[in-house]
Amino acid sequence: MSAANFADRLVDACASKGGPVCVGLDPRWEDLPSAIRRSHGEDLEGRAAAFLEFNRAVLGIVAPLAPVVKPNVAFFEALGAPGYRCWLDTVAAAREAGLLVIGDVKRGDLGSTAEAYAQAHFDVAGCDALTLHPYLGLDSLEPFLRRCREGGRGVFLLVKTSNPGSADLQDLEVGNLRVFEEVALLVRGWAAGPGLAGRSGWSSVGAVTGATHPAEVALLRRMLPGVPFLVPGYGAQGGTAADCAGAFDAAGRGAVVNSSRGILFAWRKGPLAERHGEARWERAVEEATLEMRAALAAALPRGA
Repeated sequence: MSAANFADRLVDACASKGGPVCVGLDPRWEDLPSAIRRSHGEDLEGRAAAFLEFNRAVLGIVAPLAPVVKPNVAFFEALGAPGYRCWLDTVAAAREAGLLVIGDVKRGDLGSTAEAYAQAHFDVAGCDALTLHPYLGLDSLEPFLRRCREGGRGVFLLVKTSNPGSADLQDLEVGNLRVFEEVALLVRGWAAGPGLAGRSGWSSVGAVTGATHPAEVALLRRMLPGVPFLVPGYGAQGGTAADCAGAFDAAGRGAVVNSSRGILFAWRKGPLAERHGEARWERAVEEATLEMRAALAAALPRGA
């Protein structure tokens, strides 16, 4: 029997946790609390151990408040083999805490290589969903889609990303459409494939749409009914709750909004830093998560 549809699990988790907050786990050595850094060595093994201690503490704080976390594999891979062990342990700890895990891996390659990536991050690491880029076409996605259909996994395909340079390629005009709109049409077709829609009406094939481009996000929501959005760019990158509102349907469903630095390192600058500082960094993380949840709730459509 197939596992429960990922989109259904995501919708249910957002409802049970009171909002669509996604906490990005992007650990950075220089930004960790000094007490954690001092308790570990500065070699790769020590830094990986510090990352894991920090991640576990953050997971314990946000698990009651947010439905999903998004660890970014790059920060772990930068520490070599110890960092990859930390990646596996972080994903496991998040799932043990009852959180859905979107592995931010941004993979996309030929079929046999894609199968290896799917094995690594779905079968071995145990991520619930992965970020992928679609530019090699459907055959490069099929190993992941098969796990969506049969194993209750999900994918988020890069459509309109939050970085300023996204315009270099994604905004190029192709006939009457821009590249990201052409990609959205492909995603719409793939998301409508057999075995991908759940009882909620949402597909386990989603799209990445950056909060820093609110007009495009709203356009893509109209183009992609039934496709869940992962919305990066909130907070440190400049996106606001109002910028994210267009990612949701009339009932306030269909998206999760990610904040990484704005939550993890809220104690380093801004009002929460002034109120708590490093000595109470855990409280700053909690308050940043609660503030984001409240801001999104205020900005969502009234049907939420």
